[in-house]
Amino acid sequence: MPHVSSMTSEQLLRWYVEAGVDETIADVAVNRFESSTRAPVPAPGPKGLAEASPPSPPLLQPSPPHANVLSHRPTPAPDISNGDITAAVHLAQAAETVDELRQALESFDGCVLKKTATNLVFTDGNPAARVLIIGEGPGAEEDRQGTPFVGPSGKLLDKMMASVGLDRTNVLISNTVFWRPPGNRTPTAHEIAVCLPFVERLIELVDPKILVALGGPAAKSLLAQTAGVGRLRGKWFAYSTPGLVRPIEATALYHPAYLLRSPGQKRATWSDWLAIKRKLEQG
Repeated sequence: MPHVSSMTSEQLLRWYVEAGVDETIADVAVNRFESSTRAPVPAPGPKGLAEASPPSPPLLQPSPPHANVLSHRPTPAPDISNGDITAAVHLAQAAETVDELRQALESFDGCVLKKTATNLVFTDGNPAARVLIIGEGPGAEEDRQGTPFVGPSGKLLDKMMASVGLDRTNVLISNTVFWRPPGNRTPTAHEIAVCLPFVERLIELVDPKILVALGGPAAKSLLAQTAGVGRLRGKWFAYSTPGLVRPIEATALYHPAYLLRSPGQKRATWSDWLAIKRKLEQG
């Protein structure tokens, strides 16, 4: 993505396609969940005449993006305007360091989650790390402290990293959204979409050797895959954006919160961490 001052309409349109916007309906968004009336159904025409015109094809056809914005489960999404995404793109791309990106997020009001959260939860760890870990979203303890993965899931994550010689001095940890969703629900597709420019810019600025997506929502957002983590884990993908000089090796792991509920999957996750260790040892 070019710098703000040189961004063209075509480049912004390309970002929308990569974010999952593949059809143009109208200039103004319509909240179908608030609609209480249905559009009238036209009466059938005389025999021999077409009763309705065939539907027009979408104006934009989806292309294989590097980061699909997909919802983990269908949830009524709050309205966000195109202006919120445009502002997010501009603010994110203007940041030249991780600290500047944090400042941009602190000034950004385009994500509705900010209105109900206590703190911004951005990153923890080393911005120069070779491993960047992206989870789903902050929980209650993360929201209180303003730090990702500090609750029970974070303690398990620390233990898993320690088993392969990693800790928060040589990894960087973040999430697909930077404010806690109310009730720890799954972030909606809209909430992920408006945070995505900041996530992409974070990856570009850190430029790690390995990108780790923890859990289904993070894997779907970052790896452009619709399969569950059970099918994705153990595989490697190439993550790329226009701002990266080379593709990044990326993989998906079970989220620590899932492992706390399903300890039988810890053996598979141990194997995945060993694969990450081998990748790092290869240089």
